[in-house]
Amino acid sequence: MTAPRGPGSQARYGRVALALSFFVQGTVFALLVTRIPAIQDRYGISDAVLPAFLAAVPVLAGVGSVLTEQLVRRVRPSRVLRGVQPVVCLALLAAGVAGSMAQAAVALAVFGLAVGALDAAMNMLGVSLQRAYGRSIMLGFHAAYSLGGIVGASLAWAGAHWQLSLAVLYGPVVAVLVPVAVVAGRWFVDGPTAVATEQGGTGAASGGAAAASMRLLLPLCLVMACAYIGDSTVSNWSAKYLQDVLGSSEQLATVPYNVYMITTLLGRAVGDLGVRRFGAVAVVRAGAVVAAGGFAVVAAAPGAWAGMAGFTLLGLGLCVIVPQTFAAAGRLAYERDGAGAADGAIARLNIFNYVGFLVGSPLVGALGDAWSYRGAMLVPMLLVLVTLVYARAFGPSGARYGDVHERPRTADVG
Repeated sequence: MTAPRGPGSQARYGRVALALSFFVQGTVFALLVTRIPAIQDRYGISDAVLPAFLAAVPVLAGVGSVLTEQLVRRVRPSRVLRGVQPVVCLALLAAGVAGSMAQAAVALAVFGLAVGALDAAMNMLGVSLQRAYGRSIMLGFHAAYSLGGIVGASLAWAGAHWQLSLAVLYGPVVAVLVPVAVVAGRWFVDGPTAVATEQGGTGAASGGAAAASMRLLLPLCLVMACAYIGDSTVSNWSAKYLQDVLGSSEQLATVPYNVYMITTLLGRAVGDLGVRRFGAVAVVRAGAVVAAGGFAVVAAAPGAWAGMAGFTLLGLGLCVIVPQTFAAAGRLAYERDGAGAADGAIARLNIFNYVGFLVGSPLVGALGDAWSYRGAMLVPMLLVLVTLVYARAFGPSGARYGDVHERPRTADVG
């Protein structure tokens, strides 16, 4: 690979490299979550203990995100990402080849801590690149994550179909993904404040500024949590809902999540164009309405195919909210306190991704058992509609970078 020349070339190389990083992470995460039953069987984890295993990963990921906020005050986010992504890949392999339940627990703990740092650092770099481009590109990075998720889920299906051991499934995949992550890491591009930090600058907001920034971010934190409650509802309950409530076959019940992932990919692939044409506020509002409509269709569906149509709408609606929430948080903090504060804001916001993931599945399960699963689907529908209340927070103000009426500020950025 020829070394990039000039700021525009650096940004283009950095954009491709970061997209590869998102793709790798999507693949790895899908390989973990879709093979949880195999991990449970391998280590003899009881149904009573399994929820603790599953909850520990997002909890530790939240801790990792908090630690990353502190870490990026001293080192560049690119260095954090370059260091932790191979660790995430190797932790996945360790979870599949460990010799005991205790060793598997350690591997999952390392996975959780590292993935929190990775998610925060990836989105920091994505927001800083979007700021350099002067137009929306965040949805493209998350589209790469969705593509990785589809690849990982497909590999997991093949492993289950051919009854491959976790070592045989994970080993070759990790052997490919680690070098990809290492090579991509050479071309990550940081924002200027990150460079200044390593050269002796502050690179971070003061304690008072951070507290003020957190108050400013609270609406976006709520939106992030609600979006992930919706996402975790699909990932954890779509198959059971289709089979137990809508009477589908076991084979058909596996389809909605795959359809959801594909529509998520498609929506994110074209989402940046929508933001550039209509603005982030309009796109986020439309996404929230479509997602809420998807939940309504699922709740009222008379049969399996109508239910699948609802999950399709969910993918198209939810897919735009999370990337735009990261972008909005970075913009608000940047306009208030500078680029160093933007990195910290993204790390804090990232915690609420795991809050939503933790809350969503047990919330729907408890409501389904106590009331009905059709009724339970209306709760994430209402939570997603909370986005409409705070949609203006996604719009441009101050520096107005990313506004549909603004041209890129760096002329040679492609």
